[in-house]
Amino acid sequence: MLEHFFEKGLWASRLIVLLAVIFSILAAFALFFLASADLYHVVVATYQYFFMGVHPADFHADIVADIIGAIDLYLIAVVLLIFGFGLYELFISEIDVAKGTGGDKILYVSSLDELKDKIAKVIVMVLVVSFFQRVLHTEYKGAQEMFYFAISITALSLGLFLLHKGGKHE
Repeated sequence: MLEHFFEKGLWASRLIVLLAVIFSILAAFALFFLASADLYHVVVATYQYFFMGVHPADFHADIVADIIGAIDLYLIAVVLLIFGFGLYELFISEIDVAKGTGGDKILYVSSLDELKDKIAKVIVMVLVVSFFQRVLHTEYKGAQEMFYFAISITALSLGLFLLHKGGKHE
């Protein structure tokens, strides 16, 4: 009888994952709003550039960097969504509403390895986008630092590829 109550409590403890699910989804929404606000400012600046005669220095580079930054935020938000949905399906329950709508194929996760694999792919994309943003802002002191950053992204991508190739992924 004691064993039954202990196991019931142990099984119920998995519900603590709901905190990670809820806050991951909330953080994703926050990033979606931030990225959208950044893009709104890009649209306003573009309007001012063409129709109001406002011509700041390096306008084109700044606009492209802002757009790439927004894409970066959107990708991180997608990572948080995948993480939240994946944790929910792994620890709590399948999302019944998503079945048959196509959503079950996009965000469906059957194991922690698959969740890590999906998140790793998006993180590599975030790093690639971040690389392009940094190149535009020239935050590096020289070509050597940019080369090292590019090599590190390539190494992460290669590691992800090798992990994916070694596993039993479809």
